[in-house]
Amino acid sequence: MMKIRILETSDLHGFVLPTNFTEKDMDLPFSIAKARTKMDELTSSSEQKGEIVIKIENGDILQGSALAYYLAKKAKEGIKDLVNVTNSFGYNVGLLGNHEFNYGLEYLETYVKQVNYPILAANVLDKKGQPVFGPTYQIIEKQGVKIGIVGFLTQYIPHWEQPATIKDLTFQSIVEAAKEILPDLRQCVDVLLVAYHGGFERDLLTGIPTESLTGENEAYQLLLEYGEVIDALVTGHQHREIAQHVLGVPVIQPGFRGNFVGEIELELDKQKKITHSKAKIHRTANSKVSTEVLELISDISKETEEWLDQPMGKVLGNMKILDPMAARINEHPYIELINKIQMEATAAKISGTALFNNEAKGFDEQITMRSILTNYIYPNTLAVLRVTGSDLKAALERTAEHLEINDEGEIIFSPRFVEPKPEYYNYDMYEGIDYTIDLKKKIGQRIVNLSFEGRPVASEEFLEIVVNQYRAVGGGNYPMFSADKIVREITVDMTELIAAYLKNHPVIQATVNHNFKILK
Repeated sequence: MMKIRILETSDLHGFVLPTNFTEKDMDLPFSIAKARTKMDELTSSSEQKGEIVIKIENGDILQGSALAYYLAKKAKEGIKDLVNVTNSFGYNVGLLGNHEFNYGLEYLETYVKQVNYPILAANVLDKKGQPVFGPTYQIIEKQGVKIGIVGFLTQYIPHWEQPATIKDLTFQSIVEAAKEILPDLRQCVDVLLVAYHGGFERDLLTGIPTESLTGENEAYQLLLEYGEVIDALVTGHQHREIAQHVLGVPVIQPGFRGNFVGEIELELDKQKKITHSKAKIHRTANSKVSTEVLELISDISKETEEWLDQPMGKVLGNMKILDPMAARINEHPYIELINKIQMEATAAKISGTALFNNEAKGFDEQITMRSILTNYIYPNTLAVLRVTGSDLKAALERTAEHLEINDEGEIIFSPRFVEPKPEYYNYDMYEGIDYTIDLKKKIGQRIVNLSFEGRPVASEEFLEIVVNQYRAVGGGNYPMFSADKIVREITVDMTELIAAYLKNHPVIQATVNHNFKILK
């Protein structure tokens, strides 16, 4: 009997040390450094037993943390320190995630060139129809066993990224790409692994859709059509914690920020046929920080922390977020401020933004770069759309879908937008218009009042609104918005726009005008 042990990290998002950067000297239950310790333990145990170990980095590592932002925007040597960390893991292959594109193609290509493992992205093609970032697949031979690994990423990136960033790139459906790759590769290898920076669009047991079938996540369909030739599937993107068999195939997805390491165990007989398989995920909360990773990242981490603590402005009044849900249903000064900044930057009279997660704390009396980056966590740029009143109302109806009334009569974030992955970033709050959401009414009929400059918004009139670029191209399932409605763009990211606004307005008032109401 022979064993193959597949170990996976995914969606690390640049959280090298156990902190979310909201304050100094934290020890939170995640991090790349803790994942490294756990992976080392699992590797050592397996190798002592003579097992084959395959390590996969599954994408979304370049963006997400304040450190990742600093490396991309401020560090003299750019991505070098983060690459040194990932290169220390001994990965056999790596993938790209959708957030790898956030800082532009040049930055992404720097990562691809510096890592000491091949990058697999078989469904991202150039004008000649060839994979752009690396080989179509990798075949690794260990102990006489040929192991084929194919890497895919979500095809949905064109719905999120600026067209200039992905010019001349084609993102195929992974199911379509699999048709050209998997059957032939299966004939050449003993074991076939698929690594996918994407997740599941259907319930893992029933196959019932759990989201709109847009193509963003295609793992279930992939297994439905090609499960017979796939021996193991490692996934990501949704930040879920999955370790089970789906349609007979062992599957893992190890959360995010390094809070879990995924593991698939395959047992082979003497004929190199798989006789048994297991799927597990290992929590890293109690793992120690890897001393090697700490040494590799220590200097740039200290540099980042000092940069984060630079003062940027002051608040008169209270702009702290104590209850994220309350900040979504009753206008909050922080949200109003972000909308004001977007309006000033673009000269648009209507603005929409979101409270991206439940870790945002708003601004203290002293605003620092730390508070800017830990509240506004994405490197979004802005786009101004020319839309009809009907489009605007449809967008508000879409945002209203994210709320519902529970059995106790309380307004909650709809569970269907929390599980399997929280989508707080898709609930927008607007400034420059007055509107009322009535949650007692049916979805699609909840906007009972909508006015602009003191008059009702007519369905056929044209309005200019500013939103982030992700939303402007329809991201978050907002089909009423699209790239052809963009009339101008601001290519400076929001972190820099917020900093520039505070430079011009060093003291800001915490104000709200209560321009929206939510009825229950």
